Amino acid sequence: MFACVAVVGPANNPLFVQTYRSDNVVTGMQEDPIKFHYILHCSLDAFEEKASANSKTRDNKDSYLGLLYPTEDYKVYGYLTSTQVKLILVAQTFNAQSSKEGSVKKVFESLHSAYIDAVSNPFYTPGKKIQSKSFEKRVDQIVSASA
Repeated sequence: MFACVAVVGPANNPLFVQTYRSDNVVTGMQEDPIKFHYILHCSLDAFEEKASANSKTRDNKDSYLGLLYPTEDYKVYGYLTSTQVKLILVAQTFNAQSSKEGSVKKVFESLHSAYIDAVSNPFYTPGKKIQSKSFEKRVDQIVSASA
């Protein structure tokens, strides 16, 4: 189960952040959405480090960067588009599905397709937050289908 999905612009500006109900395994209480903003912010450093390290060895067709870093309760995965837009998934570590790299990569490919459709809208201003209900609904469908 994914706890958070984010789209971050080339200048590290958040374009879209969606958190999902996430219960802490230890306390059993629901996580504060602000915690995910912190995790996303911290992941940007790891994202840039891994992206620059992989830029020479990575195939241009494959934008999947894999696991950026694990925390106690979550794993953070990254995907870099050709326009330097970052897609970030925060997955709960106790869920077996979150550890399957192939399924995470497919989720990223679906999210990338949804992102392309959203920014292809003539009413979307590049670099601004994505405030499309259809994009939000599509992201929700992708996340729920992967659970």
